[in-house]
Amino acid sequence: MKVAVLTIDNREHYRQYSKPVPYFGTAPEALLQGFAQLPDVEVHVVSCTKLPMQSPEKLASNIYFHSLRVSKLGWMGTAYQGCIRAVRRKLSEIRPDIVHGQGTERDCAISAVFSGYPNVLTIHGNLRLISKVNGAKPFSYLWLAARLEAFTIPRSNGVVCITRYTEDAVRDLAKRTWVAPNAVDASFFGVDARPAAEKPPRVLCVGHISLRKNQNAFIRALDSLAARRTFELILLGGAVAGRPYDDEFLKLVRERSWCHFGGLADREKLKEYLGGATVLALPSLEDNCPMVVLEAMAAGVPVMAARVGGLPELIEEGVTGLFCDPLDPGSMSATLEKLLQTNSALVEVAKRAKERALARFHPRAVAEQHMEIYRGVLSGSRSR
Repeated sequence: MKVAVLTIDNREHYRQYSKPVPYFGTAPEALLQGFAQLPDVEVHVVSCTKLPMQSPEKLASNIYFHSLRVSKLGWMGTAYQGCIRAVRRKLSEIRPDIVHGQGTERDCAISAVFSGYPNVLTIHGNLRLISKVNGAKPFSYLWLAARLEAFTIPRSNGVVCITRYTEDAVRDLAKRTWVAPNAVDASFFGVDARPAAEKPPRVLCVGHISLRKNQNAFIRALDSLAARRTFELILLGGAVAGRPYDDEFLKLVRERSWCHFGGLADREKLKEYLGGATVLALPSLEDNCPMVVLEAMAAGVPVMAARVGGLPELIEEGVTGLFCDPLDPGSMSATLEKLLQTNSALVEVAKRAKERALARFHPRAVAEQHMEIYRGVLSGSRSR
């Protein structure tokens, strides 16, 4: 089978045009790892960019890469018309059996829908829900992206939902849905989380600094816990000085000796942090299938997460992690305290989390699920 995967080349996203090798979001990267292990698939990764970049022809023996230059006029301002046309031209050369648009955040979904080939979409972040939680202003990026998501979903052959939470969100729009989780970069399974016994417990909180990720309320909620026991809270993510929420976050961190802000961390740095973490905390107000939860489980790090969105599908209460109420400071503090004071139980939770992650989120297992989805779409297309 020949598959075209439309995804964002992060060199474009971060304006790193001089880098010689493309890199993608953590979930698409891991899925490609899985495809590389399957002998019966030929994959063509297609990404649009505003400037020309040096790129390899192949990413693996069965995975080809195509970087398409699209002028600035062809992006969001024109509903990605330039990207749509460039992708259609390239696909007419590739002639794939099926097209897979990775994410509704930018051009990938709409280019898949107008590709002229059977296609499916994966929704990584439910933009309509995220827009609502963040109170997106009319004609802002989030507001426009949410509407683009609503436009593309019913025009695709179906949506690959990484959680049932997403399936519920798109059920009324999508022609067909499947539930298949994100894959986790195989290297995270090689991380052996071993917090140093002589150091205070280390709580890791990873996510873009934002109201949706709820870091500010989480920090305040832990004040009472910090007054009666020693621990470190390490926060990773992007913060922009001058934005009210971010400024408040930076002030909260400065005022607390037990808080440390590490900024953005790449995959290698994140593995280092996970290797020394006692607990991963995710106090989000809304989340679908955050990769850091899957990566923590693969690394053997117990997870404390908000009982929201798709998170209850990833964690089994008391078995691979614990849940808290992100709107209740007492719940967040008490749940973390429970995890920190039962060291022997933590070891068992970490062990079970790693076992479950290996069975559910390993790249090959997830890639094989996708192949079944593609076969189902093509079988349905040929029968009509």
